[in-house]
Amino acid sequence: HFDMVITDVIMPGMGGGELGRRLAKSHPELPVLYSSGYTDDMLSSQGILQPGVNLVVKPFERETLLRKIREILDASS
Repeated sequence: HFDMVITDVIMPGMGGGELGRRLAKSHPELPVLYSSGYTDDMLSSQGILQPGVNLVVKPFERETLLRKIREILDASS
């Protein structure tokens, strides 16, 4: 059992966006947090991610990541 998946957006082979779409089909309740050096606007305008997904932009502080994880887990419970 997983409470959340954290993945980078741009990866060799299957990107994080595709991973998230596949997970949503089989586990729609599983939250996904994406990480990228690109902004949300750029990723959504290129069709890589849908607007409004959970995203932390690199570089980020550890506290930023922890805060975002807590926010997502609290919202999903």
